[in-house]
Amino acid sequence: MRVLLVEDEVQLAETVRRGLVADGFVVDVAHDGVTGLHAAEDSAYDVLVLDIMLPRLNGYDVCRRLREASIWTPVLMLTAKDGEYDLVDAFDLGADDYLTKPFSFVVLVARLRSLIRRGGPERPASLVAGDLTLDPRSRAVQRGGVDIALTPREFGLLHYLMRHRGEVVSKLEILESVWDLHYDGDDNVVEVYVGYLRRKIDQPFGRRAIETVRGAGYRLVGNGG
Repeated sequence: MRVLLVEDEVQLAETVRRGLVADGFVVDVAHDGVTGLHAAEDSAYDVLVLDIMLPRLNGYDVCRRLREASIWTPVLMLTAKDGEYDLVDAFDLGADDYLTKPFSFVVLVARLRSLIRRGGPERPASLVAGDLTLDPRSRAVQRGGVDIALTPREFGLLHYLMRHRGEVVSKLEILESVWDLHYDGDDNVVEVYVGYLRRKIDQPFGRRAIETVRGAGYRLVGNGG
């Protein structure tokens, strides 16, 4: 699950980023509205966390421009303001939720998961491929009703593959979505984690859900193998 955090308070942004990463999210950070707008236009995110009081371009204008461009990524507005009119303005411009500083990190995570779950018909509450199921809300994975324990990175990789089930996705696409845009390590890490997933969701069940497409990437078959 990929988040864009647009927050000009550097220390707060880093604290929130670290917390979200520890909770299994992939997080990109921008510290001003223009940079945040360009990032949201150029890359696909599951949810945006957008401060209202930003340098260069405020959060209201960022949200408005995204909606005018038909970019419907769920937006959670984050602000020190707590006035009724601010709330109305945010919703009128297309925001989906609103959280006032200081806030509980647990509440922030709950709100983000809720927004991702409601994000659109392409992100149903549970993803299904045959008897393989993944619930983003509870972070539960099952094969034929048997619970499968995954690490946060394994879960993120399976979540991405299941959202694109039946499609071939490249290592680069996986790295950008499950790791982050600035990852500069060996892309063989994808192969390593695909191996981890196969040993958990396929081999114990005699299945082959994740296919290697030589020279192109990987595909999770639509029937779950």
